[in-house]
Amino acid sequence: MQKLRKAVSEIAYAQNHAKLTHLQLCLIPVLRFASSLYKLALSLRRSLYHSGLFRKHRLPVPVISVGNLTWGGNGKTPMAEFIARFLADSGISPLILTRGYAGGDEAKMLRTHLLGRPVKIGKVGRHLSSEKNGAVILDDGMQHWSLQRDLEIVMVSGLTLWGNCHLIPCGPLREPFNALRRADVVVLHHADLIGAFNVDRLEFSNHHIFQAKDIEMIGRRLRELEDMFGHKPVVIVTEKDYDRDPEIFKHLDPYEVLALCSELKIILHRECNEDGFKKLLKGDLKDELQGT
Repeated sequence: MQKLRKAVSEIAYAQNHAKLTHLQLCLIPVLRFASSLYKLALSLRRSLYHSGLFRKHRLPVPVISVGNLTWGGNGKTPMAEFIARFLADSGISPLILTRGYAGGDEAKMLRTHLLGRPVKIGKVGRHLSSEKNGAVILDDGMQHWSLQRDLEIVMVSGLTLWGNCHLIPCGPLREPFNALRRADVVVLHHADLIGAFNVDRLEFSNHHIFQAKDIEMIGRRLRELEDMFGHKPVVIVTEKDYDRDPEIFKHLDPYEVLALCSELKIILHRECNEDGFKKLLKGDLKDELQGT
């Protein structure tokens, strides 16, 4: 199953079919048919919301959604954390709602990073009171249409952008491009890494649970790289993967394992900077609170 997921992921982000294997080329027609069914289901779901058969709920506090147009990690949780820190430091107690499978990984990381701040963390779908919260932040909320929001932030990876521009499963798109019209803010992240050279990259599915065979495979690849370059390579994993089971990575000794911590920083671009972004958030919250 892991190999199949990797093959599908490579198809989704392939810019040149000449680099795909024969098996992957055979999978493309099947994936395109599945994508057409997904598009049909998406259109049906959207029409049910537009017709009013599916209701959108309005919370008594401002709702900020942080989401993306493609599958996988795209910096949503670090952005949600950044906003939560800003609101908490401004005297507003936010509630972060997470969604999706294995959402406990993001929740655990957020609890660790926001320890000591008046921030609550829960899961979308549960009945959570908002009376004691000043704002709600939807982590991965772009496709959660049942909850109305006041600010829609869309995260876009500068490294992968839209892949092959197809809907899932043939491509990485969760929705067609016109869904970007709903966005109030589009954040392009990792733009400074475009063109960076990676010695090696091992792909695992999001929220992958590392097992002994994975560590053995990584160890073999590390020894191959060491023989190739004459130096010990360094292993870099995401913070949430490391926190899930830090003990298992000790088996990669003597190779050093570094956890890539997730913290969002806004860099200066033309006239847009961190203060400008915070001003946008504060203005939106002020307008919403005055309207209630």
